[in-house]
Amino acid sequence: MKISATIITFNEEKHIRECISSLLPVADEVIVVDSFSKDNTAEICKSFKEVTFLEHVFEGHVEQKNFAIDQASNKYVLSLDADERLSQDLQQEIIILKTKNNPADAYSMPRLNNHYGKWIRHGGHYPDRKIRLWDRSKGKWGSENPHDKVITTSDNIQLLKGDLLHYTTASIFTHLNQVNKFSEIAADALMKSDKKVNAYLKVLFDPPFMFLKKYVFQLGFLDGFEGFVIAIISAHSKFLKYAKYIQKKRSNNQ
Repeated sequence: MKISATIITFNEEKHIRECISSLLPVADEVIVVDSFSKDNTAEICKSFKEVTFLEHVFEGHVEQKNFAIDQASNKYVLSLDADERLSQDLQQEIIILKTKNNPADAYSMPRLNNHYGKWIRHGGHYPDRKIRLWDRSKGKWGSENPHDKVITTSDNIQLLKGDLLHYTTASIFTHLNQVNKFSEIAADALMKSDKKVNAYLKVLFDPPFMFLKKYVFQLGFLDGFEGFVIAIISAHSKFLKYAKYIQKKRSNNQ
């Protein structure tokens, strides 16, 4: 099995070096597709002789990730976000997989999320399984921006044990910025879809339900202060998505 690793970037100088470095032990090529970063992302990527660095206009997370895998020269692709990296255990699993004669069509791996410097294991955030390694003839990125996922045409999916490490938000400030950005994308995606949504009910009931789900039912309280903050911000994210959607609908109808 030969593997093409793909990453999409925009202003990821804080993460991209560690992401690429974690891929080098397992990938036969590494492709970075950048959306014209303004920081040192390009320079860091180009410092790796193993990396093919490309620039492409960003049209959406799903579209950009599919463009990246279209550039791959190998049958299997391993697609990461810039703030993700392979743990040593996951690296070793993939190295062993590469020696197998009958690989699966796709591989799902547990993702361990880091918020504010703490690894979060409750509140529905772990094992947070993701398909990130697959036969690209049998799957591609899909779903609704910004919450993309790999959609495969095969049920031959193997579960890996090693963690995919996700350094998602370094502080409450960056978490809130991320939520504001993603809720805007989600509201725009909802505007473009054919879904019939009672946004007024959603904006009223979804946020408190989200808090209860994450903090109580999914045991987010076991993650201490961080678990409480994450549950609150998750509820806030739901509120923003539908409040922005309502505002956009009203603006369109004026």
